[in-house]
Amino acid sequence: MKSKWLTVVLVLSLAINAGVIVSMGYHYYLSASTLSTAPCPMLPGDAHPYQSLGLSKDQLAKIDPMAQKFHARITELGAAMEAKRELLVDLLAKGGDPAGVEVENVRREMAGIQDEIQKEVITHITALKKILDRDQQRRFFVLMRQSMTHAQSPLSTNGGK
Repeated sequence: MKSKWLTVVLVLSLAINAGVIVSMGYHYYLSASTLSTAPCPMLPGDAHPYQSLGLSKDQLAKIDPMAQKFHARITELGAAMEAKRELLVDLLAKGGDPAGVEVENVRREMAGIQDEIQKEVITHITALKKILDRDQQRRFFVLMRQSMTHAQSPLSTNGGK
């Protein structure tokens, strides 16, 4: 009788351990198969807009490196813009002539950085469009329009939030 109980306990223990191992493997597989790219700084949320387009593995293989390069460049330009903003505030805080030569030079540099950002975004969208099929392009631009419509102006009365 004692050996029967021991056998039953061992079989139950093995079944529970096997279930736990299978469950852990399944969760590992799910987490490993999801995209591990950084969130898009241009859109709210934690995902890139292209992740909801049902892309093939071939399309993802082309888009992911392109997106990483794009976001690195945008981050670099964003940091340069932030430095120019701080310089502009410092110059304006000094007093003097707000339309002075230094202020105008910084304003022009900021406009140049903003122009570079716009060019990078347009180039990225154009390259992305070449990888997508017609239906994916249509859905991508619907998402883009929605994000632009829902974005608030930084000059709104609630502080842009």
